[in-house]
Amino acid sequence: MTAPPNTPGDRWTDRLLAEGDDPDPRFSLANERTFLAWIRTALAMIAGGVGVALSGDLMDTALRVGLAIGLSATGALVAALAFRRWLVTERALRRAETLPPPALAPILSYGLAIGALALAAALLATR
Repeated sequence: MTAPPNTPGDRWTDRLLAEGDDPDPRFSLANERTFLAWIRTALAMIAGGVGVALSGDLMDTALRVGLAIGLSATGALVAALAFRRWLVTERALRRAETLPPPALAPILSYGLAIGALALAAALLATR
């Protein structure tokens, strides 16, 4: 018979805390602040997608919908990867390992650049 899914020692927090040693709290709190900054960025991208979706006659409907979906999807991806980044960084801190490189930065940079270029092209095409 298998154990219930939420038994002690089975949750991801228990597995994380079982690894290595507690890092300096300042490092864990800085990691949490970075996670929250990525979440704010994700929310801003999703809000941008909603704004574009509600922009009305500012641009062609197909382009507006595509741009709104792209911004919202990029925001969702950033939100999902933010937790993974926090977890990998916290694990590295507990193990006293080298911190991982930021995988979110290129995704966000390219996503915003593509979105901004698409928006600029859409605005120029409607004039």
